[in-house]
Amino acid sequence: MTTTFQAHEPLARKSSIFHDLRTVAKRACRSVFREPEFFIPALIVPVFFFVVNIGALQDFAEQSGVVTDFKAFQLPVSIIFAVTGVSRASALVTDIQGGYFDRLLLTPIRRPALLLGLMAADLMAVMMLTIPVLMLGLVVGVSFTTGILGMIVFLFYGALWGLAFAGFPYAIALKTGNPAAVNSSFILFFPFAFLTTSFLPKEALTGWLATIATYNPVTYVLDGLRSLITEGWEWGVLAKGVGATLALAAVSFSLASAAMRGRVSQN
Repeated sequence: MTTTFQAHEPLARKSSIFHDLRTVAKRACRSVFREPEFFIPALIVPVFFFVVNIGALQDFAEQSGVVTDFKAFQLPVSIIFAVTGVSRASALVTDIQGGYFDRLLLTPIRRPALLLGLMAADLMAVMMLTIPVLMLGLVVGVSFTTGILGMIVFLFYGALWGLAFAGFPYAIALKTGNPAAVNSSFILFFPFAFLTTSFLPKEALTGWLATIATYNPVTYVLDGLRSLITEGWEWGVLAKGVGATLALAAVSFSLASAAMRGRVSQN
């Protein structure tokens, strides 16, 4: 008995972008839980700065009248330190060096899914990092005027910044395939972190530092996070922080996409 196939009937159905995204994200998310060393350094830095800054500067800041509640003022800084630079870029480098990434490029999987799937795991990771930092803030006495809903928005607000910054290490990973270069990508964050309102409100800054802080996107993200703690639902302030985050995301994701195209063209 002979079976014939109609020419117009495909033998296999092409998968959707959602299937591709789910496949990459599932593997990336599993690898997060297999690497506890991924979380420990990422938690030590924000907790260290939060505890040290409060212990060293709280009395001075509050007695001078510059800041009313220094703990609440510093908690957003710790959140930013917790989520910035957290990505699966190091795992991507391992895949590139081991040849797994090149084999993926030979499959019909959509190229954007290769990055977006990893970033889905990044979002999960940064959320897992923000929760302990938030809990530490609550333990030491930080309270949210916006309540529990404000805490949830606080977590996602910080996670959005972390996801926006993740494009930079991915761009470096795809361009260089070098783990040392990826690990040093956190250095890019230091100008963002310290040339802003990390220790003093903007009105207390002077000279060139005040000018730089005005154009630093972290300034507006910190303002948005702080408003959720002390001011309430300041929609204009929150919108500026989201706008600054999306502007950074446009730059970082564009660099990562360009690096992806360059990597694909080599195969």
